[in-house]
Amino acid sequence: MKKIPLLFLLFTLVFGLSAGYAQESEDPGKSDTKTTDREWNYLAEIYLMFPNMSGVTTVGVIPPVEVDAGAGDIFGHLEMGAMFYFEANNGNWAIGNDLLYMKLGQDAEPGVLITKGKVTMKQLAWEVSGLKRVTPWLEAGLAGRIVSLDVALDLETINEPRSGSGNKTWFDPVVVLRSNNVFAENWLAQLRLDAGGFGIGSDFTWQLQANLGYRFTDLFQATLGYRYIGIDYDSGEGRDRFLYDIDTYGFVVRLGFNF
Repeated sequence: MKKIPLLFLLFTLVFGLSAGYAQESEDPGKSDTKTTDREWNYLAEIYLMFPNMSGVTTVGVIPPVEVDAGAGDIFGHLEMGAMFYFEANNGNWAIGNDLLYMKLGQDAEPGVLITKGKVTMKQLAWEVSGLKRVTPWLEAGLAGRIVSLDVALDLETINEPRSGSGNKTWFDPVVVLRSNNVFAENWLAQLRLDAGGFGIGSDFTWQLQANLGYRFTDLFQATLGYRYIGIDYDSGEGRDRFLYDIDTYGFVVRLGFNF
């Protein structure tokens, strides 16, 4: 529930910034041909996220472990990553496919019981989305996201070393809002906000993406952005417990190919 005020703020951000493009997008002299001819166009992007982590996690009967990456650690936690996005768009409908895999390592925050340790997380997420343009500056739709998490804890406590691991896979339905615009000739701007889970998979999940890019040719574009992913998942009891209430956030570099 502590994330709800932030979500309202982010929705306001999406609507406010997107509306700034509305007048320009409605001007026939400035409209992008790809949003008016209704032909299908395709975008394939490879991208890399440089993540931080903040939150709490545990498996089994191990005490909950806090992780908190400082701003100075922005490039320090991605041990392995593979990320790919593909979209088909005809200006009216957009169908997206997003595949993300990250292996992250983060030191555990010392506490009453834990003196030191390391948390390793493997996160695989596959999302398929469908968006409909509802105004010249806003798209809305639904997505389905399969999330698979593997968490390993290696800790030193005040009594003895503790270690454990666990994994869970689930499906989250997601509601999506996106503003996707071309402005100042070849400059690109995108804001995307989604929220889901609703107790069907995770208790709650949300995501914010903000990207600014440049289309160098008809084929190639590059984008720099920021991504914030929040997942709150808690299931089981005792030795079967799996808790993952972690925010993952950081800069994202994208290389895209249009065809």
